[in-house]
Amino acid sequence: MEKLKSKKFWEAVLARAIWTLCETFISTTVGATLIEDLNWCFVISASLLAALISIAKSIVRGLPEFNED
Repeated sequence: MEKLKSKKFWEAVLARAIWTLCETFISTTVGATLIEDLNWCFVISASLLAALISIAKSIVRGLPEFNED
């Protein structure tokens, strides 16, 4: 649990969460545009939920790019 006190860990978690948010935003926007019904509330909520899940997974499972050494 020492990793939760590390600034380097939280920077890596935030970078991963932002990347996930952007991927989800782009994919839901493109997908919704292709079916001609863009619901911004859905796009934003799905993107934020994906980022929150990414943060939770990073805390529970850790990050492969982060060493506690």
